[in-house]
Amino acid sequence: MTTRDYFAGDPRTNRERMLAGDLYVADDPESERIARRATVLVDAYQRAVVAAEDAGAREILADLLGSVGEGVFIKPPLAVDYGENIHVGARTCVNSGLTALDVAPITIGADCLLGPNVQLLTPTHPIDPRPRRDKLEAARPITLGDNVWLGGGVIVCPGVRIGDNTVVGAGSVVTRDLPANVVAVGNPARVIRTITEADEHDERDEAAAADGA
Repeated sequence: MTTRDYFAGDPRTNRERMLAGDLYVADDPESERIARRATVLVDAYQRAVVAAEDAGAREILADLLGSVGEGVFIKPPLAVDYGENIHVGARTCVNSGLTALDVAPITIGADCLLGPNVQLLTPTHPIDPRPRRDKLEAARPITLGDNVWLGGGVIVCPGVRIGDNTVVGAGSVVTRDLPANVVAVGNPARVIRTITEADEHDERDEAAAADGA
């Protein structure tokens, strides 16, 4: 139970603080309503995909997410916080098991490939134990450029931006921004080489990057 008034003189609701990227407590009734709605829509989307109701699934996905481009496919299961803060560009393909915690905006560019069990995590918590015990939290946005490929099991941490065409190897943990046109692997993810348009395909790089994207 919070014993300190962290928001003295701040008339905003906790939802308004959340949307501004400031510290807040996750007890806002409107946020709870939107989260419940997202849970219902995620379940409906999965059932529509299983039943091969393509038009219905697309309509549900468009209702769930903030925006979704043409030709997007997201394979269930899918887990989100609110859904409305997620934006997905055209022709992006997401394999099963995506966890997208969209307390802050999550922007996924066009023509991206996300392997199975990718995690896009915007929430943060204080390092100081007292405000963390008092349930304060915040969030920082995640942005993926166009044509990004995240291998299976990649974790993208709060506030990270990944540039166009970049490939992140399976199982990597991305804690800092990555530039465009690179291959990055590891925990924390580190750039191992630059990609050029003249590159020939290298099967070893592809195997290291992702399996089953």
